[in-house]
Amino acid sequence: MLKDKVQLTGTVINYYFHCKRQCWLFYNKINLEDNSEDVRIGRVLHELKDDGKQELSFENIRLDKITSEYIVEIKKSDSDIKAATAQLEFYMVLLAEKGIMRKGKLEVIEKNKQNKKIHYIELDEKKTEELKVKYKEIEEFLESETPPQAIYATKCKRCAYYDYCFI
Repeated sequence: MLKDKVQLTGTVINYYFHCKRQCWLFYNKINLEDNSEDVRIGRVLHELKDDGKQELSFENIRLDKITSEYIVEIKKSDSDIKAATAQLEFYMVLLAEKGIMRKGKLEVIEKNKQNKKIHYIELDEKKTEELKVKYKEIEEFLESETPPQAIYATKCKRCAYYDYCFI
C-alpha cells in the first residue's frame, strides 16, 4: 500500500524542534490538544492580537500576518523561541520558493525567558539550503512506524500529551 507524501506544516515543524514525540503523535492524528488550557489561551490571544487582519492560508500553511516586509508569527509566550523560529523559517522558505521574499518577525505576547518581545529573522542561501535538508529529515522521521520514546523534561508538565506519555 502506498503511503501519502508527508505534508509538513508550521505546527509540525514547531513540534519537531520542541518535542519529537509530540510532533510524531500530532502528525499521526493523536491529537490531545483540544483538552489543553494553554492551547485554548494561545488561540484566544491570537484572535485578540489580530488587529483586524485575517490569517493568510494557502496550501498547507497558515500565516498569522504578512506585510510588505515581514512574515509575522505571533506566539503566546517565549517558552520555546527555537521551535517558534523554526516554524517561521519554514514559512519564509516556502514563500521564497513561490517568489515571495520576506524577512521574519516573531512577536511574543508574554515575555518570560527572553529579554525581548520581538525577534527578527533573515535567511541567506546557505541557511535556506540547511533548512531544506532538515525538512527532508523531518519527513523521514514522520514516516517511522512508531513514535520515539518519551523523555521527561520540565516542559512536559504543561504539555497536552503529558498523560499519554507518562501515565
